[in-house]
Amino acid sequence: MDLHINFLYPDLMNIYGDRGNIIAMQRRAEWRGITVYVHTTSPGEPLDITRDDFYFFGGGQDRQQIRVAHDLQGTKAAQLREAVEAGAVVLSICGGYELLQHYYRPHGGAELPGIGLFDAYSVAGDTRFIGNVVVNTDFVGQLVGFENHSGLTFLNPGCRPLGRSLVGYGNNGRDGQEGAIYKTAYGCWVHGSLLPKNPHFTDYLLRQALHRRHGDVDLAPLDSALEDAAHATAFRRAHATR
Repeated sequence: MDLHINFLYPDLMNIYGDRGNIIAMQRRAEWRGITVYVHTTSPGEPLDITRDDFYFFGGGQDRQQIRVAHDLQGTKAAQLREAVEAGAVVLSICGGYELLQHYYRPHGGAELPGIGLFDAYSVAGDTRFIGNVVVNTDFVGQLVGFENHSGLTFLNPGCRPLGRSLVGYGNNGRDGQEGAIYKTAYGCWVHGSLLPKNPHFTDYLLRQALHRRHGDVDLAPLDSALEDAAHATAFRRAHATR
């Protein structure tokens, strides 16, 4: 089997070590004998939605988000939505998460259009949410990581939350929700990097990404002792600092 990963805007949207999510997905596939190809897409470059199985969209500062938001409009927006409808997997974090919503409204600036993949929107808040997080999901159990954002995300009926925040502020510090899910697209505020500390979530996404072209796949078990230890440590630290 093979797996095609597309890192969206790596030079502009890659803060807080988000690149580690690409590395984790690649390694956990390769350790099972799966051939992995990692592609990148920068402003002005086309997407190949017939090729790519997994898209990663990381975080960036407002200046970078403005450039990326304009590049996404039109053909790329339609392509990403079409890719998800056809079974491709998307993981988006922080700024990438915002730009897959309807819009992001910054302080005192023009509203940045998103692509409407998630039925959600974000606005700039007055408080910066920083710290370790624990999120409880109904499909892979608990996720750990850290958050650093002032954006406030609100979900509409067209998507459901990734999970509920047990530690941390989540989407907006008000409703207890963290992240969003639409079909095989996932968005959240969790850095860390997210996937290295949560191998169970990595494997869940890997199965979904492989299913697009290879059907149902049974992944061989891996020795995840180091990853599980990192998860446990992050969990303890999060609860110690609540």
